[in-house]
Amino acid sequence: MSTALQQLSKNLDGALTWDDLHRTLYATDASVYQITPLAVAYPKHSQDIKTLIAFATKHKVGLIPRTAGTSLAGQCVGDGIVVDVSKHFTSILNLDVAQRQVTVQPGVIRDELNTYLKPYGLFFGPNTSTSNRCMIGGMVGNNSSGTTSIRYGVTRDKVVSLSCILSDQSEVVFETVDAIRFREKRNIPNLEGAIYRDLHESLESTVVQERIQQEYPKATIHRRNTGYAIDVLSRQQPFTATGEPFNICNLLAGSEGTLAFTTAITLSLDPLPPSEHLMVAAHFASIEQCMRAVTLVMQHPLFTCEMMDKVILDCTKNNREQLKNRFFIEDDPAAILLLELRAGTQEDLAQQLEDLLQDIVASKLAYAYPVLRGTQVTQALDLRKAGLGLLGNMTGDRKAVACIEDTAVALPDLEAYIADFTSLMKSYDQQAVYYAHAGAGELHLRPILNLKNSDDVQLFRAITQDVAKLVKRYKGSLSGEHGDGIVRGEFLELMIGYENYQILRSIKHTFDPLHIFNPGKIIDPLPMDQQLRYESGRVEPEIDTVFDFKEEDGILRFAEQCNGSGDCRKLPESGGTMCPSYRATRDEKDTTRARANALRTVLTAQTEKNSFDSPVLKDVFDLCLSCKACASECPSNVDVATLKAEFEYHYQQVNGISLRTKAFAYSTQINKWAAKVPRLTNALYRNTLSASIIKRTLGIAQQRSLPPVQLFKQVLTPQKASGKKVVLVIDEFTQYLDGTIGQDAYMLLQGLGYQVTILTHIDTGRAFISKGLLDQAKKCADTLLSKLEQYIATAIPILGIEPSAILGLRDEYLRLATDKPLAVKVAKQSFLIEEFLYAEMQAGTVHSDQFTTESKTLKIHGHCHQKSLSAVSYTFDLLNLPINYKPTIISSGCCGMAGSFGYEKDKYALSMQIGEQTLFPAIRKADEATIIVANGTSCRHQIKDGTQRKTQHPVTVLRKALRAYTHQSAETSKAVST
Repeated sequence: MSTALQQLSKNLDGALTWDDLHRTLYATDASVYQITPLAVAYPKHSQDIKTLIAFATKHKVGLIPRTAGTSLAGQCVGDGIVVDVSKHFTSILNLDVAQRQVTVQPGVIRDELNTYLKPYGLFFGPNTSTSNRCMIGGMVGNNSSGTTSIRYGVTRDKVVSLSCILSDQSEVVFETVDAIRFREKRNIPNLEGAIYRDLHESLESTVVQERIQQEYPKATIHRRNTGYAIDVLSRQQPFTATGEPFNICNLLAGSEGTLAFTTAITLSLDPLPPSEHLMVAAHFASIEQCMRAVTLVMQHPLFTCEMMDKVILDCTKNNREQLKNRFFIEDDPAAILLLELRAGTQEDLAQQLEDLLQDIVASKLAYAYPVLRGTQVTQALDLRKAGLGLLGNMTGDRKAVACIEDTAVALPDLEAYIADFTSLMKSYDQQAVYYAHAGAGELHLRPILNLKNSDDVQLFRAITQDVAKLVKRYKGSLSGEHGDGIVRGEFLELMIGYENYQILRSIKHTFDPLHIFNPGKIIDPLPMDQQLRYESGRVEPEIDTVFDFKEEDGILRFAEQCNGSGDCRKLPESGGTMCPSYRATRDEKDTTRARANALRTVLTAQTEKNSFDSPVLKDVFDLCLSCKACASECPSNVDVATLKAEFEYHYQQVNGISLRTKAFAYSTQINKWAAKVPRLTNALYRNTLSASIIKRTLGIAQQRSLPPVQLFKQVLTPQKASGKKVVLVIDEFTQYLDGTIGQDAYMLLQGLGYQVTILTHIDTGRAFISKGLLDQAKKCADTLLSKLEQYIATAIPILGIEPSAILGLRDEYLRLATDKPLAVKVAKQSFLIEEFLYAEMQAGTVHSDQFTTESKTLKIHGHCHQKSLSAVSYTFDLLNLPINYKPTIISSGCCGMAGSFGYEKDKYALSMQIGEQTLFPAIRKADEATIIVANGTSCRHQIKDGTQRKTQHPVTVLRKALRAYTHQSAETSKAVST
């Protein structure tokens, strides 16, 4: 097969790969399954897809279509060729504003599409929790719904036409046809004609139509992906005279890529929803009370009716990003309903709110019902959207498993169904998870199982089968919006009956006689309890690590927290920082998900004495910037930066350490020596010839400037302060590269009345950590902690200037330090200087009267570690202290420098590409009078190299604005210059 794949690769304009890395990465999606594919293809155009179909036909292998790979039922995995259209099929092809229609390729991201449509007053309504990375092709394949379906319907309702390539490589457009055109289609002597003939023969009998309506889910359930939608087709013309015109798109939507390969999609659009909105967060003491309230609240014109239960809410407590979104939660509710209202005017909205609250209060079902407005609504919805990923936060091998999470029943049946479901779960001694689309009659119900345990694998099947029978009793849908895939495909015949299933089989055979399109899904499905991601009964390998992963039950289980939800695939337009390298390359291998999956797979196999000695891991971690965004933005908090440092440590034990790695790891020691002769050092760095030699020797990009030495000198004015005592840590970056900033920090604190103790010549070990030299980093951590111990008993705040240095005390030190109790105490007492001053501002100790009234405009770029482990809002609020300062935060993600990453010659281009996404353009748009603020030393260097703009640390800005010290700026600058 290797020879055949090589030939196929030559025949494609797009890429084809079958190396171990890519086959590993595409073996999983967001489901519980793992099937290693034969190869992965990235087609560039329709001809590539035809070439793939011809190959699959000749060699009898499957083609598995894939976009973002966030499917929960195993739709995106298989042993054939995974065809990833997310890289090249990403264009919006046409917009018809008058008809409210748009034509897109399948790799267009849902939120990107709506950003494009917004200026035209239109949007695509279906809104999944993965909307910032899920793609229209996947939404069609799964017939996705999301939070807005009670108002805007499901994807199937929006598909106007589909351009497809059939199994014989012919191209066809499926669209609405009237009775006459339907008859003409049946007479076409090709595969398209055969499809229409087969559908006509299968569905024309009234007896068959009645049987379909009897066996399929109730027509009032708009979320139903039960096999192929022949129930919808049988209600259309010519089978029902009064029905809608016939459109095969209704069949293809929800078919999971098993019938044809879609290349273009035309969608109907809706006008943007009313701008005035609010949300009521109804709190309930029990699931039963919550379910009883659903029918009541759905009598109101809601745009959203979403549920979160206690399990989900408790998961948010351990997530840095979502913790701030819990602001509205009162006490400890068993469940919350998020009820969104919208209106064209404030008066109408107020009336809707009054009516809704009146009914909620009168029902006495809810114990609290706070009203959220503005950005609070977005925060609450973000909390709900994170639900799926948050479930990955459960420590250990027991997880909330997707198998029965997609059931939907008619709304009047919901309360009774959930009561029966709860009883069923109790019979299995299960406490299930309840969340999501209550208003649509669909709750994402999950049992908590350990699929590494054979007994729980048996429960996995038994629970799914019993729930299927329960859903059938209510004439509901086992697959509401997530699809049948592998996990539910086995139960299709039970859900729709033997005769109806044979119609589905006939349709599949006509479309795809050799079963090359996504085999093992819907028709002849794979067994739902085989080919799982975890091998049941397996003895878990014990992996020795330098970092302490006890809280996660070891590094393997830490990697396993990634459940494939794909949050790391969101693009810059969606905000946040994760994942900088993927945002630039758009390659799956550069996602947080890929790195966690690769590490899990390699460590599980453990064929070598040193499990980390793997070229797969070397490749997948290579472009990780260690930005730490995944530690907060990933709902499962999979901290890949820490995993990368651990990997590099072990990999280097076998393969050695390169000169470049040593140079960056020991940069503090190098800077220390360089600072002894600062003028000579800086002259060498500035000289073109000498700088070029240094860069070439160390593997640094020639385009990159070298940071000049700027030593911190303790030339300080006498302290007159009598206020609170603080310790100011002059970290290794401030000590040797940013001395004036250290001086500014001291003078700012002193000017505000604090008694400052300065600790100089500190090495926090940040460079060692970033390069995987963890033994040296551990020594640095232990040394610094011992120096800080004396300040713990008296609770003196420990302040730092460089985010990556001081925040390490709250992060890696907790995993590295020998004295863990001391590390915990120091972590609680350590603050980024902006955090400390913000708290003092809140307490009234620091206030605007201490600063200038001069007017200035500022743009703030936050350090990645600050965004992950703290918040840029502290910097923003502080820079609002001078009453006429106007700061704004640049929504910039990572700057692209990331310590040594942007220096390395093989990373430089990518580094600058990351900077060009949002940061550099935003700075270039700012006029020269605007002050650019950045608190990271790497960030300031990157901005200088990328835009030629100078930046200031926030403490410098505030020190200059401080009334007591404005006149001393020139003297201070002179005192610390070299």
